[in-house]
Amino acid sequence: DVVGRTGRDLVIKMLPTLREKMKLDFVVVNAENSAHGFGATPDICKQIYDAGADVIVMGNHVWDQREIIPFMDKEKRILRALNFPKTTAGSGYGIYETVKGKKVLVFQVMGRQFMEPLDCPFVATDELLRSFRLKANVDVIIADMHGEATSEKMAFGHFCDGRVSMVVGSHTHVPTADLQILSGGTAYLTDAGMSGSYDSVIGMRKEESVSRFVTRVRREKFVPASGEASLCGMFVETDDATGLCKDCRTIRLEGSLKELTTLDSF
Repeated sequence: DVVGRTGRDLVIKMLPTLREKMKLDFVVVNAENSAHGFGATPDICKQIYDAGADVIVMGNHVWDQREIIPFMDKEKRILRALNFPKTTAGSGYGIYETVKGKKVLVFQVMGRQFMEPLDCPFVATDELLRSFRLKANVDVIIADMHGEATSEKMAFGHFCDGRVSMVVGSHTHVPTADLQILSGGTAYLTDAGMSGSYDSVIGMRKEESVSRFVTRVRREKFVPASGEASLCGMFVETDDATGLCKDCRTIRLEGSLKELTTLDSF
């Protein structure tokens, strides 16, 4: 999740370097908090594409900026959750081609635990994966599970195991330590974490967040924190023969959350 200007600026600045040094074939960015913390605009999406993103996925804040609705109907490189009603603007999945000619299926589902009561993400995924199978008609399948409950995300990972290349969770903005390759060969991470300032409460200025918990009163709107940003994500290398995961690593660069590893380790 790219949060506010500070997260957006860091992602736009670092994506070209990441693509070059890590030899990335395909990049997916979650931008649902990129416009001052709430949704995304067409201009912001274009900046992220220009920096090196192939696809943008959204989440529960997808409709916060109203101008994104007509944009999603014509721009195929931005996705909302698959388990919205079929009449909803935009698309929940897309198939894209890398410069090496590999076909990549990307889709997002939104969890229902403590979230909006959308259609079942498991049923929606099962329907999609009946039509698209690794090494049958696509080479790589990337799934973003946008959800609040870690249990629902983990269950979704096992539900998809062996059928997709990777399942990465988003929404809670805190990187988790459970990166693994599941028994069926799918890379899994409960939450990749946000790209934004961690001197905050999930990317927002901490003062208002703390005040709301203490007083139960909303004093002002949430505003993204402006401190030094960290970039968080997930790197996956797939097997050309199976489309499943060969290697996976977490990415935490810059700011207060940077890891001791560097780009030179890739």
